Amino acid sequence: MKDFSEELNKLPTKPGVYIMRDECDVILYVGKAVNLRNRVRSYFRKNIGRGPAIDNMVERIDHFEFIVTDSELEALVLENNLIKEHSPKYNTLLKDDKTYPYIKVTTGEDYPRILFSRTMKRDHARYFGPYSSAQAVKDTIELLNRIYKLRTCNRKLPQDIGLERPCLNYHIDQCTGPCQGYVSRDEYRKQVDGALEFLSGNYKPIIKELEDKMDQASEDMKFEEAAKYRDLVSSVKSVAQKQKITGNAGDDRDVIGICRDDEDVVIQIFFIRDGRLMGREHYHMTDTLLGSDAELSGDFIKRFYSGTPFIPSEIMVRNGPADLELIENWLSEKGGHRVRIIIPKIGTKEKLLEMSEENAKIILHNDKEKIKRDEARTLGAVKEIETILKTDGLVRMEAFDISNTSGFENVASMVVFENGRPKRSDYRKFKIRSVEGPNDYACMKEAITRRFTHGLAERSEVSDISEASGFSHLPDLLLMDGGRGQGNIALEVLDTLGLKIPVCGMVKDDRHRTRGLYFNNQELPIDTKSEGFKLITRIQDEAHRFAIEYHKSLRAKAQTKSILDDIPGIGPARKKALMKKYVTISDLSKATKEDLSSLPEIPADIAERICTYFERLRSENG
Repeated sequence: MKDFSEELNKLPTKPGVYIMRDECDVILYVGKAVNLRNRVRSYFRKNIGRGPAIDNMVERIDHFEFIVTDSELEALVLENNLIKEHSPKYNTLLKDDKTYPYIKVTTGEDYPRILFSRTMKRDHARYFGPYSSAQAVKDTIELLNRIYKLRTCNRKLPQDIGLERPCLNYHIDQCTGPCQGYVSRDEYRKQVDGALEFLSGNYKPIIKELEDKMDQASEDMKFEEAAKYRDLVSSVKSVAQKQKITGNAGDDRDVIGICRDDEDVVIQIFFIRDGRLMGREHYHMTDTLLGSDAELSGDFIKRFYSGTPFIPSEIMVRNGPADLELIENWLSEKGGHRVRIIIPKIGTKEKLLEMSEENAKIILHNDKEKIKRDEARTLGAVKEIETILKTDGLVRMEAFDISNTSGFENVASMVVFENGRPKRSDYRKFKIRSVEGPNDYACMKEAITRRFTHGLAERSEVSDISEASGFSHLPDLLLMDGGRGQGNIALEVLDTLGLKIPVCGMVKDDRHRTRGLYFNNQELPIDTKSEGFKLITRIQDEAHRFAIEYHKSLRAKAQTKSILDDIPGIGPARKKALMKKYVTISDLSKATKEDLSSLPEIPADIAERICTYFERLRSENG
């Protein structure tokens, strides 16, 4: 296990969410904490009886990150959002579709109701929440209905006015009787507005009224009644707890927080999609210390959104740039929809901006050197490659490799790096169909042709190119494992399809290590100590690894099928259990009857049959 003592010492003692990742940057676990330092430290203490599953996860942790929130409730909701988005392997208890409750006000109706809801929909209603306590939400709805005498029935009004007798709530003075026309629409709306004001944050008048009634009941020695008011106050305060992690359904916005000191600037950007905070990124900017925060905001917005395929409808900043209207028009044209840059002063949006700034502050103070190293490895390395190739605008790079064993099971891999980081969701693998035998050039031609033919077909079906994803998102640079020959194959395919994409062949030395790039009919040497060279090496190694893994899996399936299918009694479930326990057929052939019987899926007679089968094979082969 790695030594995380330095990183643990930098953790804040605030509430928030922590994200555990492995060496491939895959999220292993997402958790919430009232105190981030204490909670995350607990994972790396020895001999505390965490259980085998958690021990296994801890062994795989390569690094972790965290997001600070203002309350435990915000951490709870953010944890839920991130788990649903990424489905981490070790969050087994939260992989269901658990949702938190909302208060729904049906403002689209002539006589609105206040309802309990587990989901937010794109309708004409207003939603408040989510909240952590379902009981507190129910108590609050009951309280609001009682105070403002709103209807709870499902009658369609005004169509059904007077068709049926009023319900019990009217007779006990808990409803003003809109179903009978006893209250006008405007008067009823005033009652609804009072409830909306409460739900929007003006809790003090109702809390004071309940507390006064509680005190009076206590003085009158009506203790059961006083306890009832006490519980209502508790429910209202629970609902009143502010949280900013989830907003209105359909909201897409980015929140940009800036923190700077005498030497460095960190910009934290929160991504809110469909009303939920789904993730964040941070960036380190240099050569900006002479500019104001407003100039810095404008500079960052122009740099960041010039290279991103998706632009939200709202971008929140603390200080708006001088050319705000001009930037808004540019973003709106680029995104294909209205984009606004807003500067929130009060309310939930301002608090969300404050939270982004707080996270930027923590990152600046804790991870300045780490950020610089990471950006040098990614964005800095991309800039170096741009300089070598004398080009610009490199965001997405795709690399291809071929793997086979003497022409058996020809496969190709495609790996994708964006801004110097692997984008594993866009990786693709190809089982070569048209090539028999060891012909890497023909295999590569098929893979490249299939990739771009498919990509062009997908692009033709996308009305807004900013929504392009997967194959339809074309690369800014192709990197071909195999040097000049494979590079020319790619250029030939692209020319046939009418595509102009730069292609580099990755040239290797006698030890099969990256030596340079073959570009525009000449080899470009690279400083082997530079970050650009290291990034190309990582891309090449990743393409090779992905191809090899796919080839091994196909080869293993072929071998397993040819042998295990010959043993009577071995069906899919038992085959899967054996393959999981024994990686190779050689390992399986050495297993004893007792070893095989230890698997729940393998009874004793089947275990004996497997051993007998391999003994016969060994005797036949001498």
